Amino acid sequence: MVELTCEVFQHIHLQFSQKGFSKMPMYQPATTWREGDPKLVVGCGTQILDLETVVKDGILGGGGGIICGGGGGGGGEKLDLKEMIEELESSVEVPSVFICPISLEPMQDPVTLCSGQTYERSNILKWFSLGHLTCPTTMQELWDDSVTPNRTLHQLIHTWFSQKYLALKKRSEDVQGRVLELLDSLKKVKGQARVQSLKDLRHIVITHSSAKKMVVDNGGVALISSLLGSFTSHAVGSEAVGILVNLDLNSELKKNLIQPTRISLIADILNEGSIETKINCTKFFKMLIVGEDLKTEDVSSLSLLVGLLRMVKDQRHPNGVTAGLSLLRTLCSNEPIRKQLVSIGAVAKLGGTLSNLNTDCLESALYILDVLSSLPEGRLALKNCEDTIRNLVKLLMKVSEICTQFALSILWAVFKLAPEECAVLAVEAGLAAKLLLVIQSGCNPELKQRSAELLKLCSLNYPDSIFISKCKLTRTIQ
Repeated sequence: MVELTCEVFQHIHLQFSQKGFSKMPMYQPATTWREGDPKLVVGCGTQILDLETVVKDGILGGGGGIICGGGGGGGGEKLDLKEMIEELESSVEVPSVFICPISLEPMQDPVTLCSGQTYERSNILKWFSLGHLTCPTTMQELWDDSVTPNRTLHQLIHTWFSQKYLALKKRSEDVQGRVLELLDSLKKVKGQARVQSLKDLRHIVITHSSAKKMVVDNGGVALISSLLGSFTSHAVGSEAVGILVNLDLNSELKKNLIQPTRISLIADILNEGSIETKINCTKFFKMLIVGEDLKTEDVSSLSLLVGLLRMVKDQRHPNGVTAGLSLLRTLCSNEPIRKQLVSIGAVAKLGGTLSNLNTDCLESALYILDVLSSLPEGRLALKNCEDTIRNLVKLLMKVSEICTQFALSILWAVFKLAPEECAVLAVEAGLAAKLLLVIQSGCNPELKQRSAELLKLCSLNYPDSIFISKCKLTRTIQ
C-alpha cells in the first residue's frame, strides 16, 4: 500500500497548480484502500483520485494505456525505473513535476523536505554535505534537515514511465511484425498493390529506426533490389530507392546494387521524378560511391550528369541544388567524367548559377569549375563564357576565403589560355580593384601572390594611367 501524507499530497497539488492544473482536488484525510485493488484510492469529498486516473486522464500527459499492478511490469515483475528513464528520456517530454529542481533530470528516489519541496535524494544530500541548510528552490532556512521519501510521487513516476515504456515496446513489436508482413507481400503483389506496399515500408523505415535493421536482416535489400530492372515502372523504382537510401548497407550489399540496368533505371528516375525522388536518387548514387572501393564511372552516365545539372539549375528547390552539387563534386574526381561534364555544357550552366547560390553550394560549384579548368577543353569553355568570368570577379573577397581561392584559381587558368582577351573583360568587370583588396587583406600568402601575378598580367594590356584609373584608387594611393 502506498503511504500518502497530507504534506506530500499538498506538495504535489502545489506543483500541479503551478503547471495550470488548478482543478486538481486538495488532499483530505479520509483514505480508503479496497482489497485486491492495485490502485491507490484517495477520498476527496465527492471525488476520487487514483494513479490510473492521474495518468490516463492526461493530468501528467499519460495519454491512456494500462497501469500494471505494483507499479508497472506486466505479469507482476516490476520494471526498472532507471532503465526506463534512460531509454525514454530523450524521446518523450517528461512532466515537470517529475524533474528534480537541482539536476533537472527525472527523479528516481524523490524525497521531500520540511519546506514541502521535493528533490532527488542523492542531489539534496549532496547539497546538505556542502554545508547548506536551506531549501535550494526557496532558499528558506530549514528547521529540520531530515528527508521523507515521497512514495506517492515515486509511484506516479514509475507508473508514468512504465506506461510509456510498455507502449514503446508494443509499438516496436508491431513495427517488426508489419515489416515482415510487407516484405512477404512484396514477393506476391504486383502493380499498384506493389507500389502501396513499398510506400508503407518506406514510411515505416523513415519513422522507426528499428525497422531498418529488420529490413536488412530479413533479406529486404535483395528483395527490393530485385524489383529494379529494365521494365520497372518509375513509381516502383522511386519507392524502392526511397527505402534503400534509408538503410545501413555494408560493402557487399552496395556492390550487389551496382548493375547497369539498375543504374540506368535510377538515372532515368532522377530525370523525371519529383524533387523528393531526385534527391533520393542522388543520395543513392553517393551512397554507392562514398567510402567504397568503387569506380565512379560504374555509376555515372550522361543521363545522370544531365539530370544533376538540371537539379542545380532549378533554384526553386534549394535542397535539390545542394544534393546535385554534392554528387557532382564527388563524380568530377574522375577525369573521363570531367570531360563528359564539359561536353554537355556544365561550365556555362554552373557559371550561370553562381550569383544565386548560398555559401556552401557556391563553394561546391566553384570547386567543380576549378577542377574542370584543369582540362584544356574546360579552360576553353570558361574563356567563351563571359558571364562566368564576370561572376567570378564579383565573388572575390565577397563570400569566403575559400570562394576567393577557387575564383582566383579559375581566373588564373583562363588567363594563361588567353591573357589579352580575358584580361580586358575581367578588368572591365572590376578585377583590378578586387585584386588590390586581396593583396591588402589578411588572406593567406598564396592568395596574395596569385593576386599580384594576376594584377601584373592585367596591367600589361593597358597604359599605366589607364590601368590605374581601372583600379579605382584614391589620389593618395596612386
